[in-house]
Amino acid sequence: MTSWEAGADLVVVGSGVAGLTAALDAAGLGLRVVVVTKDAPDAGSTRWAQGGIAVVLGDVPGDSVAAHVDDTVTAGAGLCDEAAVAAILAGGPAAVARLRARGAAFDLAADGAPERTREGGHRAFRVVRAGGDATGAEVERALVAAARDRGLALLTGHVAVDAVRADDGSGRVSVAGVTLLDDAGRFGVLRAPAVLLATGGLGQLFASTTNPATATGDGVALAMRAGATAADLEFVQFHPTVLYLSGQHVPGGQGQRPLVTEAVRGEGGVLRDRTGARFLLGAHPLAELAPRDVVAAAITRRLAETGADCVWLDATGIDGFAARFPTVTAACRAAGVDPAREPIPVTPAAHYACGGVVTDLDGRTAVHGLYAAGEVARTGLHGANRLASNSLLEGLVVGARVARAVAADVTVARPVPTPVASPPVLAVADRHVVQRAMTAGAGIGRSAAGLAAASDAVEAATGPAAARDRLAVEDAALTLLAAAVLAAAGTRTESRGCHVRTDHPDRDDAWQRASLAVALDEAGRPVVAAGALAGAA
Repeated sequence: MTSWEAGADLVVVGSGVAGLTAALDAAGLGLRVVVVTKDAPDAGSTRWAQGGIAVVLGDVPGDSVAAHVDDTVTAGAGLCDEAAVAAILAGGPAAVARLRARGAAFDLAADGAPERTREGGHRAFRVVRAGGDATGAEVERALVAAARDRGLALLTGHVAVDAVRADDGSGRVSVAGVTLLDDAGRFGVLRAPAVLLATGGLGQLFASTTNPATATGDGVALAMRAGATAADLEFVQFHPTVLYLSGQHVPGGQGQRPLVTEAVRGEGGVLRDRTGARFLLGAHPLAELAPRDVVAAAITRRLAETGADCVWLDATGIDGFAARFPTVTAACRAAGVDPAREPIPVTPAAHYACGGVVTDLDGRTAVHGLYAAGEVARTGLHGANRLASNSLLEGLVVGARVARAVAADVTVARPVPTPVASPPVLAVADRHVVQRAMTAGAGIGRSAAGLAAASDAVEAATGPAAARDRLAVEDAALTLLAAAVLAAAGTRTESRGCHVRTDHPDRDDAWQRASLAVALDEAGRPVVAAGALAGAA
């Protein structure tokens, strides 16, 4: 039974860059906002972002928003929504200015202009950074501080379970709030005419990931159970360079591994195999600065060819490495590696979900009253492979757009919500079974046989369970998302972006240049919809 009920104009689920940006802007527009997070406000993925924010501010000769759009579309391998790309990237300068006004401090050159770096897939030095390689931590610090200064209601230690449904009298189902479980297992209802999902990604689907323990796909699962459509779920980006730690326990969340930012390669670091050879030369015109899917796939091939457990990122030629990359240096030294004197052992790991809940540019989903922003959402910006450092930018820009959309939408008559009694019964598999299956069958280099085996393993381990605590909610989300990713990956019988099929190695622009929509059938199972993706309602 419910232990409590409360109300607001907007409930924001998630306290990263997209969620806090939307919450602050919505509060500024006069809305009553409650932010819900299952951990501390800064425990999500935003604080772990190292590289920076890709944005054209007009101070880099030869660079332009049009060039940034072109680089993004190229990385997206034919599946970007070019209108969405243009709109989001054009909104970057104003979004970064608002973030700086909220207290975010970026690294500055002697003339006071932001310092820049370059990452894979970018033709120019357009990535602004903070703390050398701690941009996400600075963004999160500034937003959390701004939220506290404003007195935003922050409900920590609460996991979102399901959407509260409502009927506006015309037969249209709307979202009118969200049900929550706190750390003590108490079940409550937070009613609101608008719910924004800003819950981040799904890296914990895999045994090794750069994502923290919070990244369990909760938002996508909740949205799909509420009737929303997801798309591009097969495109899970594996970061090429994650610190390889053989046999060592890594604190900070199950399966999480320290990231070695792409900016190390942007500053001159090179990848070498066990013989010392630079194997990216000749593999792509940009070599180590090729898009992430290219570099990750090249590393995976070289590991298979040589039988090695890792490759080596040689950054010994970068002057002042420790000062430029303090976060990477600390992680390496904790593992007994001195990056100034020896190459860093690295391997790919699950990093970013390019797909998610289908939304328009204002975060609206196909379900009235339900919005999504950040990694949980699919706006069309990333396509089949995200361009480095576009993620924080998307969260800033779309988060602000969501706030304005909600302020306009909640002025309409509010539907009557349905009663809520207790936590739902959901399909749940043990997460370790899910992670092993997904790592074996849906990592870099997929095949029909491997995907089918992964699907069989997850299905065999799945059974009904009441969502009575955070672990059960997260495991249910991982179970649903595993089935959805496997369904999409099995349907896409080509290699495109970060989806690599060893049994279909070529790209097929004749029949498969369209995003795959995934929704739940009447039995609650993810199914791939026929035809190209339709826009959000």
